[in-house]
Amino acid sequence: MLGQILYTAFIALTGLERLYEIKVSNRNVRWSFEQGGIEIGKGHYPFMVILHTGFLLACVAEAWLHPREVSVLWASTFFVLAVLSQAFRWWCIGSLKEQWNTRIILVPGLRRITAGPYKYVSHPNYMIVAIEGLIIPLFYKAYFTAIAFTILNAGLMWVRIRTEEKALQEFLNKEQV
Repeated sequence: MLGQILYTAFIALTGLERLYEIKVSNRNVRWSFEQGGIEIGKGHYPFMVILHTGFLLACVAEAWLHPREVSVLWASTFFVLAVLSQAFRWWCIGSLKEQWNTRIILVPGLRRITAGPYKYVSHPNYMIVAIEGLIIPLFYKAYFTAIAFTILNAGLMWVRIRTEEKALQEFLNKEQV
């Protein structure tokens, strides 16, 4: 029971961090629109919100509905991995600065960011979301949540990355003419 309580507290803290991300995102969305930004791919955005909210709720639900024995070493390992993934996530956010948000908004005159982790990988933030989709539920051996989120997120990312790449390509081509 103590493990479930501690895991629930961890998920609650993760949820608070996500709310802070939304605050930063909303500020950056306003900035993007003030710069003449154009939003692309609005259709899949509600599914993303539902999936990510449901993910945190599913982690807690699985922990309470299917209690598991989790060793201190196991939990500590996944806690450290979760903290490292958060550091990486904020490196992504910091690298994009005001261009980072949870939507796809293209701002005229701005170029694709190639600094920070974007120097090495095209979509590092999406990569870290996929990794966290495993790390966070595995912290408490919430295997069903890890598998379900990974499958659903893969479908969402397939749509989102294709939408973003197509929009960027078209947008950058228009800007170069």
